[in-house]
Amino acid sequence: MNGDITLSVRSFVIGLLVLVALVVAYLLGSSGGTTPAVAADTSPQAEQPTPRQLTMTGTGEAGAVPDQLSFALGVHLTRPDLDDALAAANQSMSRVLASLKKYGVEKADVQTTGLSMDPVYDYPRYGDPVLRGYRVSERARVLVDDLKRAGGAVTAAVAAGGNDVRVDDLRLLVGDTDAVMKRARDAAVEEARAKAEQYAAASGEDLGDVVTISEVGAEPLPTPEPQSADMPGRAFNASSVPIRAGRDEASVTVKIVWHLG
Repeated sequence: MNGDITLSVRSFVIGLLVLVALVVAYLLGSSGGTTPAVAADTSPQAEQPTPRQLTMTGTGEAGAVPDQLSFALGVHLTRPDLDDALAAANQSMSRVLASLKKYGVEKADVQTTGLSMDPVYDYPRYGDPVLRGYRVSERARVLVDDLKRAGGAVTAAVAAGGNDVRVDDLRLLVGDTDAVMKRARDAAVEEARAKAEQYAAASGEDLGDVVTISEVGAEPLPTPEPQSADMPGRAFNASSVPIRAGRDEASVTVKIVWHLG
């Protein structure tokens, strides 16, 4: 009987070992025979440091004295016949423009801005309107690129046109506006850099390379306001018109980002 018990225990142990072997084989097969992956090191020591940066803005201004004058020129006359009125207006405008040549006004400096031909009627108290003639108006804008000669040019235009000419809408201009804006931008960058160097030095750091630079605001030279100067030939003094240029200002604001250290 003892022999039977010993045999049963041995059989149970052998069966248990076979079962364990089968479980281990199954587990190895399901894992594909690969070794477990090692988790990545996500500790703070493995992260790359964030580059330190310094952002600063600067505003630069630049001024300019207007050096040009633009004005509107108009010839207005009435004649009984339309062809005669148009021919007379053409002759008057040609005479006025010819007088401007000695003040440096070339063909490219004159731009035609309007032409109108309208019938003119008399309206008696009783009866139908009576055609009196035709009114022709020719308009142009003139640029004098040398302000020192502008007063003489206006005077010459009015004198040459007589009662038929009108001069108005005077505008003082700066010829090279791009140069003014360039000076303003240079001044803005210089101010931003000076402030950045000051803050970097105060924090014990060195100012590195520029990361980005952008223009965040600009006030260009102001648009000239029309100056009223309706000058008919009859009442106009032959002396040169005095011109006071004044000064115009422009400004630019930039934002610059630098590396530190």
